Amino acid sequence: MEKDPQVSRAISLLERAHRHSVFDRRVRVLAEFLACRIPAGAAVLDIGCGDGTLASLMKDYNPSITVQGIEFAPRGNCRIECKAFDGATIPYPDASFDVCIFVDVLHHVGNSQGIVKLLSEARRVARRFILIKDHLSENWLDYRTLQFMDWVGNRPHGVVLPYNYQSRRQWDQYFNETGLKVEHWQTLIPLYPWPFSALFGRQLHFIGLLEKTGS
Repeated sequence: MEKDPQVSRAISLLERAHRHSVFDRRVRVLAEFLACRIPAGAAVLDIGCGDGTLASLMKDYNPSITVQGIEFAPRGNCRIECKAFDGATIPYPDASFDVCIFVDVLHHVGNSQGIVKLLSEARRVARRFILIKDHLSENWLDYRTLQFMDWVGNRPHGVVLPYNYQSRRQWDQYFNETGLKVEHWQTLIPLYPWPFSALFGRQLHFIGLLEKTGS
């Protein structure tokens, strides 16, 4: 079935408006905040790297790092070296990278078991750290706000949206299950300009630096 032309035009306008008012600032802020948490000279794997824009900007803020990516649906215009993967098993040997990162990837995994599987794979491939940017959902309002944000940001690109948001307690449970401890946790991230920040900022986002524990 062909798409309704009016729906297609509306989605195209939504995508342009989102990029103009939100996306460009958000990716610059994230790149700066993430880059400052990555040790100098680190080899980094960006899991679910998209088109590589964020990873490329991270290198601008921290030029000593190297970044490679993996993506379930690799894009031909990716700005970093990128491999395809199946969304569950990371195609690299143990301890291949100093840092593995997930940026707004884990809430797209369909269930808790999938999140634990990906975190365990990242722990296997990382020598020391896993760096995560994702969401916090502590109540009904948080969930509905995040659901709307996800739809606006990803519906134009055809991204699967399971809306699988977690509370801080749930995140801590996953970290404990996968042998990770929180080294740094940050929720005050100025991703959005006023007035968007009043609704879409709050405590809905976090950056967490996790360190491997045990062997």
